[in-house]
Amino acid sequence: MIRLSGTKHLLGHRLWIKDFPKPTKQIEVSYLIVGGGISGLSAARQFHKKGISDFLMVELENHLGGNSSNGENKYSKYPLGAHYLPLPNFQDKELLRFLEEEKIILSYDSKGFPVFDELQLTFAPDERLFYKNNWQEGVVPKEGNSVADDLEFDKFFKQMDIFRTGKGKDQKYLFDIPLYLSSSDEKTRALDKITMKKWFQENHFTSEPLYNYIDYCCKDDFGLGIEYVSAWAGIHYFAGRKQDCTPEKHDSVLTWAEGNSRLANHLKKYTKDKTLKNHLVYEVKIENNKVIAKAFDDVNKSSVEIIADKVIMASPQFVNQYLMENRKEFTKDFHYTPWLLATLTVNDLFDNFSFPLSWDNVIYDAKGLGYVYDQHQTVNQVQDKKVITYYYSFSSADLKKTRKELYKKDKEYWKQFVLNDLKVAHPDIEEYTEDIEVFLLGHGMISPVPGFIFGEAKQQAKQNIQNKIYFAHSDLSGISIFEEAFHQGINVVNEIVDGTTLDS
Repeated sequence: MIRLSGTKHLLGHRLWIKDFPKPTKQIEVSYLIVGGGISGLSAARQFHKKGISDFLMVELENHLGGNSSNGENKYSKYPLGAHYLPLPNFQDKELLRFLEEEKIILSYDSKGFPVFDELQLTFAPDERLFYKNNWQEGVVPKEGNSVADDLEFDKFFKQMDIFRTGKGKDQKYLFDIPLYLSSSDEKTRALDKITMKKWFQENHFTSEPLYNYIDYCCKDDFGLGIEYVSAWAGIHYFAGRKQDCTPEKHDSVLTWAEGNSRLANHLKKYTKDKTLKNHLVYEVKIENNKVIAKAFDDVNKSSVEIIADKVIMASPQFVNQYLMENRKEFTKDFHYTPWLLATLTVNDLFDNFSFPLSWDNVIYDAKGLGYVYDQHQTVNQVQDKKVITYYYSFSSADLKKTRKELYKKDKEYWKQFVLNDLKVAHPDIEEYTEDIEVFLLGHGMISPVPGFIFGEAKQQAKQNIQNKIYFAHSDLSGISIFEEAFHQGINVVNEIVDGTTLDS
């Protein structure tokens, strides 16, 4: 069986023409949150912590979570987007507190290090790479390289270690998470003006396996590969995480069958009885010292007018540009890479190679980013069928054109697209595959092209409007990771309630 699904892009496209019925009812609330992704959910949690309960969340989809959502079949849950959280930086106390609240951190040891729930840390074996016709442990190629390749890998990782620990004159890390904590060091920030490929070349790297590995990493976090992504962002992938949350400097990840939907589910409790799902906000404006938001109810095919004292736009800027005036001039500089995810139910015999099936399975020089084994965290490893989720980012120089082409292809096309890529490592996968669900994301994630992270467009987009309309989304940091969205939600509520603002 083959299924093709995705976000409600067709309904979202109605924002262009705004053929919505006039509102037939009104709702009054102190605070309105537009968007039920991680930033919006984190804002709801922060309102709760501030003792504020008079808020409402409006979400286009029939569920909350945004890119941290999941699906489920009779064998397993599976991610429909982000699927892991690396161990946080030790100084990120806000995130540590959240993980402690949700029993992901169980306690702290005698030295002050967090003790994570072992069932939520990725089990071994966690990563493998199909390289030169065989599987090997880890995603960095080790067996089969030339001596020159190995020397370049060593040189590269030593350079990343320098960036990871380096600080500017302001005594801030050159690269940090959340991003606004990073140093304002001008020399380091200048890396945002060139591509990661140019940095690679300027530092006299030539190894093809190293180039391929960096390209994979850039696509993993940014959607765009080494040719298009900012060098500052590319280096941040390696240097932003300090690997200091365990005494062994271990860089493990937290993961679940449903991916980061688990984290979204932990946050959802703060929105109980405070959510309008299947509602598309199509206009936001200020009138008589109030914010008026109009939303279309896709179930009842009617519109509602929501009157609020203040509004948090926890929605991406490619949406916001259609809801408010005078935003298209800078939102055109926000680039979002489309993604494809495919979840396959396969016969247990599909993987019979030397190194065992791992949580993350990367195929060298394939088109996609490989696949995750969704049942990897299951304590009972005896499975009737195996469920895997394949990831592909449409990295290109013309994302708008790529996005338009995305929805022109039918499910049979995408089925073959996925299977052909997986055949590089699994030549017989087609005969072992019983079910495929393809999930398309037209605007999968913000992609930091050169000049964006420290550019004017991002600065303009995040400025609140008349202390009435505020903005919180990972695209306002420039990097689409859980931590950025989480802190965006916290920071915007602190700005509204306490008047505190943070540099970025």
